[in-house]
Amino acid sequence: MNYTNKELYGMVLKEYPDIMDISAMCQALRISEKTGYKLIKNGQITAMKVGRAYRIPKMHVLSYLKLTNANAA
Repeated sequence: MNYTNKELYGMVLKEYPDIMDISAMCQALRISEKTGYKLIKNGQITAMKVGRAYRIPKMHVLSYLKLTNANAA
């Protein structure tokens, strides 16, 4: 089934905020923070740096999940 970005945004990760910090992103993806930082450093997930902390828009996490699912199929 194909969903629009708006539909995905409302269904997936709906319990998480629109802008996540690194710990929320890692919790949502069920990965370690070390792996989360690697994903950001490698450019697989786009994040904004605010001061010393990263802020990750939920849509960027959804885009990452879409790319990884497409590669697995």
